[in-house]
Amino acid sequence: MRVADVADALRILVAGRKVSSYGEGGEEYDVRLRADGPHRTSEHTLAAMAVPSTKQGLVPLANVVSLERGDGPSEINRLNRRRTVTLAANAAPGFGDSAVEAAIQRITLEENLREGYELLPSGRTKEAGRLMKGFVVVVGLAFVFMYLILAAQFESWLHPITILLALPLTVPFALASLHLFGESLNMFSGLGLLVLFGVVKKNSILQVDHTNHLRSLGRPRDEAILEANRDRLRPILMTTLAFVVGMVPLILSRGIGSANNRAIAGVVLGGQTFSLLLTLLAVPVAYSLFDDLGQWLAARRRPRVATDRGEAELDAALAGEVAPLPGE
Repeated sequence: MRVADVADALRILVAGRKVSSYGEGGEEYDVRLRADGPHRTSEHTLAAMAVPSTKQGLVPLANVVSLERGDGPSEINRLNRRRTVTLAANAAPGFGDSAVEAAIQRITLEENLREGYELLPSGRTKEAGRLMKGFVVVVGLAFVFMYLILAAQFESWLHPITILLALPLTVPFALASLHLFGESLNMFSGLGLLVLFGVVKKNSILQVDHTNHLRSLGRPRDEAILEANRDRLRPILMTTLAFVVGMVPLILSRGIGSANNRAIAGVVLGGQTFSLLLTLLAVPVAYSLFDDLGQWLAARRRPRVATDRGEAELDAALAGEVAPLPGE
């Protein structure tokens, strides 16, 4: 008698086995064969059930096992040969998967589980963690590539910093907009943050590029900064207004998939609106500060040429800068 034969016979009696299927209304349903409810819970029925034997044929179950009442799980799930218990929960409005995971971890730590127990994310929670790590890597690489491209475009190592400095300033406003619209930080709101970065960076490029153009025409730096921001204010406001208005239908959408649309639109609408004035002021100020820094670094790198004092006096006399001696 093999244990697998006993388990298979009990499985047919209790859980049943698919023996056929039938179609109705365009749907296909399984036909499962198993014992009636009273017989599945009766000790006498289980003891009289016949199980196959390799030598004696069919024998009663009572001849090969001893039946005792006890408690046990109705289903045992395993992962990597370890027993697992799955906890499933739905996030409330305004909370994401990361908040639910953090709450479950906090509760688990408070329970002080014995050694051998381990809490691991799975399914959507696990994928959300992987996506968040990948999103951080993508944002980091995006900053690097944007910096290199802008450095090649402006032929400067400082102007790209001036342009990219506006991006971190928009993050607090983007997070505040998520709270304002009742959304959570997830993959879709992260995509909205990338879109927001692109628009803010474009506005900064308009300011810095026009300032450099005016300075190349001979304008003083401060005058060029003021004139460039006055000239570029209208295009920036028009672009921002069109972009924000385009997000309104998404933030007001309802229906299937509307939650994803609201997560993206909420970041863009609130972040762009709230950070507009700050970025318009921060970019010119940063431009002037970094320009002073660039001039200071250039002066420090400029080589100092030692001059002989006798040659300096001779050059000054030839230029008429040294007064003639009395009587001459």
